[in-house]
Amino acid sequence: MTVSPPAKQRVLAVDILRGLTIALMILVNDPGDSRHVYWPLEHAAWNGWTITDLVFPTFLFLVGCSIVFSIDTRLARGVPRKQIALQIVKRAALLFAIKMFISAFPHFHMTRLRIFGVLTRIAICYLIAALLYLWNQRMRFALGVTVVLLIGYWMLMRWVPVPGYGMPVRDVPLLDKDGNLAAYLDRGFNALCQRFLHTGLLYQKTRDPEGLLSTLPAVASTLLGILTAKWLRLPEQKRDLRVLFGAGLFFLITAHLWNLYLPINKNLWTSSYVLLAAGIDILLLLLFYWVFDLRGFQHRSRALRVAAWPWLVFGSNAIFAFVLSNMIVKISSMFRLPNGAKTTSLYGWTYIHLFSHGNSTANTSLVFAVFYVAICFVPTWLLWRRGWFLRV
Repeated sequence: MTVSPPAKQRVLAVDILRGLTIALMILVNDPGDSRHVYWPLEHAAWNGWTITDLVFPTFLFLVGCSIVFSIDTRLARGVPRKQIALQIVKRAALLFAIKMFISAFPHFHMTRLRIFGVLTRIAICYLIAALLYLWNQRMRFALGVTVVLLIGYWMLMRWVPVPGYGMPVRDVPLLDKDGNLAAYLDRGFNALCQRFLHTGLLYQKTRDPEGLLSTLPAVASTLLGILTAKWLRLPEQKRDLRVLFGAGLFFLITAHLWNLYLPINKNLWTSSYVLLAAGIDILLLLLFYWVFDLRGFQHRSRALRVAAWPWLVFGSNAIFAFVLSNMIVKISSMFRLPNGAKTTSLYGWTYIHLFSHGNSTANTSLVFAVFYVAICFVPTWLLWRRGWFLRV
């Protein structure tokens, strides 16, 4: 991990959307009471989607955007491709190492570590997408790989028999929670980890939302971010933003049509889900790009500057903010405080005594979540104020 100064020319829209995304990620991950949460701030139980289900693919989409800006800049400076490739591998390995440390902390029970997870998926998607882009920067190449991944994943989930369950649709419902190919491979991979590494855990016991096979369409989410950033970097005479707007609408329409045959499902990261999230991401990014980068409204409107500021802060150190949010929960859970005849963690005690006062509701849970986002914002802001940007 290195501390670097801000880039001379940043795309503000990417930082703002990344900041909104990481703030929402912290908000939905850390409610005061997970039993009392407004439904948009919960994941869909299985098929379908809520705003919460858009958080992770949006982050991967923005990882793809950043890959273009980073690699193009280094190639323009004459950095050798082998050196860039080595940096990509090191960064992915560091992300995975951070993930494993967070999983093990504070007790370090090494026999029950979850290999999969948010940072693991980010590391793998970054590694694959960045190396692909380093190898070939043409848009048609990224588009071709994306199409192959999305259609290939659909064919695997629909047409490959699942051992012990049978053929999807014919013998078992399509995307059955335990009887789908992704869940079967997750269990197999976890069994291998237990056998040879003596560790391994699936988030949902019989499957994992960040599992092995569903990483393929997650790479497609990252590649769609690469394609979007490449379009934004085209020469002005070739960069027609109406084409990007049309692409966003096309993805949304295609996602809902594909949903009839392959349901939108975040847990399995279905191809229709990839297109839904990408369509929304493209339209949001395009809006922010027009407002903050093309029109420069942030320089003329004080209200817009104030509104954009917290998201720029979060977006400039997104991984730090995410790791910090996890570590605060872990550390606060280590401290036990009296709560009537029992004890509770510092995290739980804070919610009970400062927010719910024994009457937990969706409102008190949401207020606590907003408070927690603010707590994570302060250290991130201190780094931003000093001009320190942590790169992994």
